[in-house]
Amino acid sequence: MAAGLAAEAGVRELPDRLVFEGRDGPGRGRHVVLVSGDEEYRSEESMPMLAAILAERHGFTCTVLFALDPDGTVNPANVRSLPGSDALRTADAVVLAVRFRCWPDEAMKDFADAYLRGVPIVALRTSTHAFAYPKDSASPFAKYGWNRTDWPGGFGRQVLGETWVAHHGKHKFEGTRGVVEPGAEGDPILGGVADLFGDTDVYTANPPSDCRILLRGQVTQSLDPASPPVEGAKNAPMQPVAWTRQPTNEAGRVNWILCTTMGSATDLANEGLRRLVVNGVFRGAGLPVPAKADVTPLWPYRPTFYGFGTFRKGLKPGDFARPAPQD
Repeated sequence: MAAGLAAEAGVRELPDRLVFEGRDGPGRGRHVVLVSGDEEYRSEESMPMLAAILAERHGFTCTVLFALDPDGTVNPANVRSLPGSDALRTADAVVLAVRFRCWPDEAMKDFADAYLRGVPIVALRTSTHAFAYPKDSASPFAKYGWNRTDWPGGFGRQVLGETWVAHHGKHKFEGTRGVVEPGAEGDPILGGVADLFGDTDVYTANPPSDCRILLRGQVTQSLDPASPPVEGAKNAPMQPVAWTRQPTNEAGRVNWILCTTMGSATDLANEGLRRLVVNGVFRGAGLPVPAKADVTPLWPYRPTFYGFGTFRKGLKPGDFARPAPQD
């Protein structure tokens, strides 16, 4: 069954990456690179799932990158690893789900070059604080770090619209219900996005005025999607949890940005959030956004609950192109 699903998705399992070949569809001929690498929210599980949807259901060719140890096994805690970064040289769009990375300069150059040529970016959860460099770093990319003062807030604040601030909801106890921002109801990015709920908490976020807020996060009393909202100041006002932006970068190119502070692997079990991400890829790639994109996973999607040290150890990239084993 697993091998059949991998074949159905048209996936090539390479030592340092997964490549999902695009089927017939509007995205055919466009290359999306999905970059995983966070210690907590299991992007090594969610990025292959999204890549398979984008390739099989919509025609995009998708490459998934991972943090790897020298033995070729996936280790999202290895913040200095991004083999396969050359895939970014031909990216037409990037889906970013990383946290506090300090990649080698060669890999970081591939990422920075993609950004500077104006590649659209769909950024999830901890990507607001994608990079972290030591204060004495001599890297030419140190300014991308989340807490920099020479480029205040680094890549997160300057490009995506926010860096790491704080947990607004109670971590692992209070969830997030997506509420459409008044005036954004007709935005194509929200086409078919409904009943949006995540079991991660709302982040504090204050995106700048050039961002178009799409969704705010209602803090819920528990991680149950039916949970009522928390009463009081946490929801007055509600924090932004998804916005778009079109900043002009240092090379004079415009990057179309969709940023959401939701996006753990468990959040992406929600159909509405998957559709938001897929819609963002369509819009970023310059394609008409479907009224209701098909975001059905190609295999049973059973993501690991988020937490440090919870990743499935000893696996190689190809192991993520098939269903996770049942407990």
